[in-house]
Amino acid sequence: MTHIAETFRALHVPGRPFILANVWDAGTAKMLQSLGAQALATSSAAHAYVLGRPDGGTLTRDEALSHAEDIVRATNLPVQGDFENGFGDDPETCAETVRLAAEVGLAGICIEDTALPAQTPYDAKLSVERIRAAAAAAKALPHDFVLTARADGIMTGGYDIDEAIARCTAFADAGADAVYAPLPNSMDDLAKLCAAVPVPVNALVAGRYTAQTLAEFADAGVARLSLGSALARTVHKTIYDAATEMFEKGTFTRLGKGISGDIVDGLLQKE
Repeated sequence: MTHIAETFRALHVPGRPFILANVWDAGTAKMLQSLGAQALATSSAAHAYVLGRPDGGTLTRDEALSHAEDIVRATNLPVQGDFENGFGDDPETCAETVRLAAEVGLAGICIEDTALPAQTPYDAKLSVERIRAAAAAAKALPHDFVLTARADGIMTGGYDIDEAIARCTAFADAGADAVYAPLPNSMDDLAKLCAAVPVPVNALVAGRYTAQTLAEFADAGVARLSLGSALARTVHKTIYDAATEMFEKGTFTRLGKGISGDIVDGLLQKE
């Protein structure tokens, strides 16, 4: 019988990107599945928002695992965990995070190279050792598990595209199944990354990259498109706009632009 992680792995084809839809509860998981998602992921930022916290190292590993398990139970799609920095600095913590993630049914997780809650990247050598330990733990599991290694320095201002490529290449050599360097400065840089590394590359659809098309990402050699917190922030923008109108103007027109409850009910009832 095919394990869910094998299904997830098979979706990763460079030049034929699929959309990894980041969700934040059972309801959004069911809706996105009904609307055509092939795989889902948690979002650490969106999860933090649900808990009334800011993004960036405010979640515990137990919280992330419990949250992910709720989403896994709500859907029959592969689910990846956005597990920030693996919830610890040392390699063995990253390895233990992999083992625990597999226990709750996740098809894979993503581990970044930022020493949260700061925005400072880990030393290059340590960042590779962390991924090496996580990859070894994944390979020791009795079933498949997809480990994605994130090089966040471009996004955080910690390093440039050349260092991101060097780190992603080293992550792949250390056993990562996919890599991810969010928000490079241009599509040319993204294509350069895809051409340089020997494993599938994830691209984040946020900021300037929301202007790109699926076909353009395919041309760059991308294998996977994740949304991060972009979808959650789109929902929060709707809340913000409606609340601002209500409380500042005393009018309610934005409440009349919502989706029909019947449509939502129908999406949630699909199997």
